[in-house]
Amino acid sequence: MKISQDPHPRVRAAACTTLGQMATDFAPSFQKKFHETVITALLRTMENQGNQRVQSHAASALIIFIEDCPKSLLVLYLDSMVKNLHSILVIKLQELIRNGTKLALEQLVTTIASVADTIEEKFVPYYDIFMPSLKHIVELAVQKELKLLRGKTIECISHVGLAVGKEKFMQDASNVMQLLLKTQSDLNNMDDDDPQTSYMVSAWARMCKILGKDFQQYLPLVIEPLIKTASAKPDVALLDTQDVENMSDDDGWQFVNLGDQQSFGIKTSGLEAKATACQMLVYYAKELREGFVDYTEQVVKLMVPLLKFYFHDNVRVAAAESMPFLLECARIHGPEYLAQMWQFICDPLVKAIGTEPDTDVLSEIMNSFAKSIEVMGDGCLNDEHLEELGGILKAKLEGHFKNQELRQVKRQEENYDQQVEMSLQDEDECDVYILTKVSDILHSLFSTYKEKILPWFEQLLPLIVNLICSSRPWPDRQWGLCIFDDIIEHCSPTSFKYVEYFRWPMLLNMRDNNPEVRQAAAYGLGVMAQFGGDDYRSLCSEAVPLLVKVIKCANSKTKKNIIATENCISAIGKILKFKPNCVNVDEILPHWLSWLPLHEDKEEAIQTLSFLCDLIESNHPVVIGPNNSNLPKIISIIAEGKINETINYEDPCAKRLANVVRQVQTSEELWLECISQLNDEQQKALQELLSFA
Repeated sequence: MKISQDPHPRVRAAACTTLGQMATDFAPSFQKKFHETVITALLRTMENQGNQRVQSHAASALIIFIEDCPKSLLVLYLDSMVKNLHSILVIKLQELIRNGTKLALEQLVTTIASVADTIEEKFVPYYDIFMPSLKHIVELAVQKELKLLRGKTIECISHVGLAVGKEKFMQDASNVMQLLLKTQSDLNNMDDDDPQTSYMVSAWARMCKILGKDFQQYLPLVIEPLIKTASAKPDVALLDTQDVENMSDDDGWQFVNLGDQQSFGIKTSGLEAKATACQMLVYYAKELREGFVDYTEQVVKLMVPLLKFYFHDNVRVAAAESMPFLLECARIHGPEYLAQMWQFICDPLVKAIGTEPDTDVLSEIMNSFAKSIEVMGDGCLNDEHLEELGGILKAKLEGHFKNQELRQVKRQEENYDQQVEMSLQDEDECDVYILTKVSDILHSLFSTYKEKILPWFEQLLPLIVNLICSSRPWPDRQWGLCIFDDIIEHCSPTSFKYVEYFRWPMLLNMRDNNPEVRQAAAYGLGVMAQFGGDDYRSLCSEAVPLLVKVIKCANSKTKKNIIATENCISAIGKILKFKPNCVNVDEILPHWLSWLPLHEDKEEAIQTLSFLCDLIESNHPVVIGPNNSNLPKIISIIAEGKINETINYEDPCAKRLANVVRQVQTSEELWLECISQLNDEQQKALQELLSFA
């Protein structure tokens, strides 16, 4: 760290660069271990006014360090760091006014943006000292050579606004929006490669998030240039090898050798702008919904063909991601308009699942398709689409098994070593990720079509059964069980006809070493009780001892195991509630109550609290306890539910829980006994619950 204060500026600059690289390579442990030393050294280097380039390197390193620095650590230095940054900002702004120097200032405003982005609402006390200077820079930086500074400052303002929130930002919102509109107007008459463009596009999106529906008035000014950029055709060329060599210094082009002394070239700079514009269109459709309705048809006609835009992966990702949001917007125009739009989208989307070569893009397309089915609902796929989809999913599953076999063969080859194994593991992770998306699509079909989709599903049944075989890798068993969980949850009581396929795998996997597998099995046993009908009574009886054994295991509450354990507790609650005649309820209830509250799985936690309300409201003697002896425990469970944010005020359960607390308060002696066992945080949580529910 001493070399960051070396007399020679090149040494100091190199030291800053090294710190930045270490912050990237060893994050977040580097930040956790050396936060005080690094932040202090970089701020001291930034304060040194002797060399702008060194200051710029220090600011850049601080930006990198902050990106992965936990908020809890950064706030320890917040006051001194922010005051340092502000004093440097004032000096650099004066230098800009007097001399037009900008290098350190460009990095400085990005550093401020990074700090605001990390500490969020804790930036509010410092907002008023920064915003006037930032707006002043935007007003001053009008010359061509200051465009990048202007763009970065606009970005910084939008980050600061997002950090402090709408209420605080509104005092400057009108003024900032006018600055953005002026810049946008200038951009419409400027070159496509103007450095401000990408910053403006992102800044508008953040303004949309800050202002919400109030942003709609500005959308017409933003949308047209965005659509123009998103619609831009890429610059391509077919050149002789000699011509390519002459263009080799032009970083804006990439070339692929086609043989026969010819190369195909594409200009990449425009592709990034196109991808960013497409992503912003997705963002506006998602955030504004009804405010975006007038642009839905124009944007969907742009996006659907881009599912086959193979020049840039992120363009295809944005195109896929837009589909469910555009359908949500179209729904506002009525069912007929929505059906027409889905007809335009569906066929290309299904085909893209079958043809997309890139795994990351494919996962987004599959995710988009699943969400689109949920938007459209029952009957949205015709027979041809279902047939095509069935063939595609079957091919994906068969490919999954085939790839696993090939990887096992490669592990037996002579050249197998650790590097090969790492590559094989990466391939396996990609295959498993696609398997999760197959599961997502099936989930959407089961949840919308219910048991009507089962005849179609049976072409995939042997492959899904293969996933849950004991010999399969644990991720296969996890996702195979998840698929059967969905069948039980959404297609019961008809689901019982498949029980012999999943009965023993579900019970046996309760003992699996991998918590993800245990969670999937436990969830399935819970929905079996909740939705499965009387046919599942004996299976629920068999499940209880296995669930109890997992819960009582010594390490069941560790970070690794807690989600699986909470699913087991929830499953027992569902069996007690929905299948009480297949277990001894009075014997199990005291144990179940002792395992509460649930902390990690919010969805299961709220269902558990709802069942607890049922029992309390019915004055169940085992739950209430002799002489109300269990009420202090119950009150603490409710308080913990509020602290852990399990209780959502919009959920009917919140009011029921508040009423339980109020009922206990009617007995002063009982209430005092309950709150005497609570800490200050728990007592405060109860007061908040009573205030809002």
